[in-house]
Amino acid sequence: MSQNFDVVVIGSGPGGYVAAIRCGQLGLKTAIIEKESLGGVCLNVGCIPSKAMITASHFLHRAQHDAPEMGFEIPGEIKVNMKKLLSWKESVTTKMSGGVAQLLKGNGVTVIKGDAQFKTTKEITVKTSTGTTESFSAKHFIIATGSRPIEIPNFAFDEKDIMSSTGALALDHIPKKLLVIGGGYIGLEIGTYLAKFGTEVTVAEAQQAILNGVVDPECAQVVARKLKKNKVEVLLNTKAKTQKKTSNGIEVTLEVQGKDQVKIFDKVLVTVGRRPNSDQAQIKNVGILVDERGFVKVDAQRRTNINNIFAIGDIACQPMLAHKASYEGVMVAEIIAGKNRVYDVKTVPAVVFTDPEIASAGMTEDEAKAKGYKDLLVSKFPFGANGRAVSMMETDGFVKMIADSKTHILLGVHIVGPEASNLISEAALAIEMGARLEDLALTIHPHPTLGETMMEAAEATLGHAIHVIQKPLGASVTAKHEAAK
Repeated sequence: MSQNFDVVVIGSGPGGYVAAIRCGQLGLKTAIIEKESLGGVCLNVGCIPSKAMITASHFLHRAQHDAPEMGFEIPGEIKVNMKKLLSWKESVTTKMSGGVAQLLKGNGVTVIKGDAQFKTTKEITVKTSTGTTESFSAKHFIIATGSRPIEIPNFAFDEKDIMSSTGALALDHIPKKLLVIGGGYIGLEIGTYLAKFGTEVTVAEAQQAILNGVVDPECAQVVARKLKKNKVEVLLNTKAKTQKKTSNGIEVTLEVQGKDQVKIFDKVLVTVGRRPNSDQAQIKNVGILVDERGFVKVDAQRRTNINNIFAIGDIACQPMLAHKASYEGVMVAEIIAGKNRVYDVKTVPAVVFTDPEIASAGMTEDEAKAKGYKDLLVSKFPFGANGRAVSMMETDGFVKMIADSKTHILLGVHIVGPEASNLISEAALAIEMGARLEDLALTIHPHPTLGETMMEAAEATLGHAIHVIQKPLGASVTAKHEAAK
């Protein structure tokens, strides 16, 4: 006999579990179905474990390179016990997954472990790990089944030698030589931390620049310089053609700017993007429409063409970011509960956890021009002029602001530098509320902090930063001041 719910959520990633919790908070009888681990890809084999490893590598790098300059004498070689580090990383994900379980339980959400398949638009079947099949019906369904890494020809994943991010994050040893296919954010994040652990890393990027079309080009250039400094080889306009396993390692044929090169590696990491899991859960069999790229078609409420079924997160549309999925999860839960909401945001901030970090909110210069902003105010403030950054020995990068010259309304902020991931939230709030440059420039920021760079960047974009030398404001400003007396 089928169990009945108000809402059934399929998938417990950062979209699904958040949607289920909010449904529970709103008094809806809710169930969530997960075939693997609570928290989904992001929490278990993506965002959280990768950031744990990045933090560990940064800690090691500072101990090896910055500590001696500060005056700390650390005798002997600092060794990395990868098995112990892996155990620590897994303790982080276990703690987070356990927290999700407690939140779901605390909000009255029924957790069902198994593989869900739509039977009708109002009923699903779930095959459990024990092999039994149960049926569940609901007034509403939320599909949050996420995405998976894209495979390329001749490089099928075995997660041992040819790895996706999942396999790379499970390594219990430091590979000597690693090929990263794809110069996007996932490959660069993993490649960077392994390089700091001592791996000889080569990045093969098919386009003419790393992070091409992903971040502000000037920000990408700062990261490119740091990769070179950290002895990461970046091959641009390069395609991976074939690979074969030999006694010496994995022999890979690369087409570098039109010419073939053969190189030997211990491991190969393929990070050329992710595809939505729209071929799962039998969603097409009940008439749910999917576009040519594999995304479920949704409206501004994330409702599919079937009125009682919603889709959120990676499976629904770009950008494929965890925080966007969580936002949608809350929104859809509230829509189901009767609230009048639509997805209408000015910006979805994005972060790349490279060295240094990159974070962005709003438009790039090219995007602003494409949307009709012909006259822009654009300026940068360097972290090298910030006291806190200097004291941290992390001065690479800048804060870049883009504003409409007529209104001074902030259109975009792009940060490359220390703790860019933490600084970008102020920019996202400013853009969302339609703030002007003056709003940031006239807000007192505490000293000495990295956050001062936001205030100073706004000042620089207005033409009168204090801690960098700019051209004088000019006679016109003096004349306006005299006229105002």
